[in-house]
Amino acid sequence: MARRILTVPNQLTFLRLSFLPLFIILVFYRRYPWALAILILAALTDSMDGLLARSLNQKTSLGAYLDPIADKLLLSSSFVVLALNGQIRWWLTILVLGRDVLILTTAAVILLTAGYRAFPPSLYGKLTTMLQILLVFTVLAAVVFHRPAFSLARRVLVYLVAGFTVFSGFHYSVVVARRLSQESPEPS
Repeated sequence: MARRILTVPNQLTFLRLSFLPLFIILVFYRRYPWALAILILAALTDSMDGLLARSLNQKTSLGAYLDPIADKLLLSSSFVVLALNGQIRWWLTILVLGRDVLILTTAAVILLTAGYRAFPPSLYGKLTTMLQILLVFTVLAAVVFHRPAFSLARRVLVYLVAGFTVFSGFHYSVVVARRLSQESPEPS
């Protein structure tokens, strides 16, 4: 059993999780070049763990749960610590975290009341996450490199992230409501 837990992809996910406290500390103390380097390493390990899990046939239940948790922890922490430093506005951070809390709360309620239901991420949810990651990267790159292109991309991404976060949250709500109404037993 330990062999199935300590697969190479899972070890990369554990490594990514270990980057989290270091990343938070680096951003908090405004060591942005190092924080950007850690973010890039985290992105590389995220890409590699999925690729290796598929190519080495080392997909595990632990990896399936741990990988998105590692991603969400890094992303949520990034928004909070960058907001604390004034690099991302609080309204956007609250919007991003609020959507995640709504999704987690909904999933918990469904799990407790109706049992496990698979709700794979939608295209809109994946696009939202990609835009959020891109925003964090761009914010750090703008602070590190002081290029006008990064500042412009940052401003555009703030509004794209806000729009997609709201839209994907509503989309998720509609999909969940529709699936639950289709699965509920009809009254006799």
